[in-house]
Amino acid sequence: MDIEELINRYLPLAKRHWLPLVFGFAGLILLGYGLIGLLGSSQDSDDVVFEKADSRENSNQIANLVVDVEGAVVSPGVYSLPKESRIKDALIASGGVSGDADRLWVSKNLNLALKISDGAKIYIPFEGEKQSSPALSGSAGGSSTVGIGGSININSASEKELDTLPGVGPVTAQKIIDNRPYQALEELISKKVVSSKVFDNIKDKIALY
Repeated sequence: MDIEELINRYLPLAKRHWLPLVFGFAGLILLGYGLIGLLGSSQDSDDVVFEKADSRENSNQIANLVVDVEGAVVSPGVYSLPKESRIKDALIASGGVSGDADRLWVSKNLNLALKISDGAKIYIPFEGEKQSSPALSGSAGGSSTVGIGGSININSASEKELDTLPGVGPVTAQKIIDNRPYQALEELISKKVVSSKVFDNIKDKIALY
């Protein structure tokens, strides 16, 4: 069978079904272009990289504490320090004590090794500035029994010194000693050491360091 016979046989059939044949060829062409595009894009695409979120910023915020350093220091102000910082670290951050600081008072009353609680205030008195501090006496470990600014240190004061606070007798003074250490003055209430009324009377006369 030659070409002419094939044309004569199938041409009438093609004429009757030309529309499905056209759509079929068009579909094959589109399918070919689609496969070519898919293969090309898969070769050029880069691998997707998933990066782990960096949580160091949040951890730093949690680990930091804020302290207010005022008085006779080189640069008074509010400073953010790492957790577990000591009074020494706060003084370093503020540039150290200034030349007109009462260095004798600092050496007698300031325990540079004490830890700082968040929100604490450290005041360094100037030379000649009057201090209303009681008689100084040392306690075990060398901690001062007088807090910064002349207030009584509830973390190291003796029973006799605590007894001088208004509303605090020998029994309450011993309770204060038994519940040490304190990270905040308000723990005197949360630990049920003193009543709210007594706390209001003594909060301006006590300190943590």
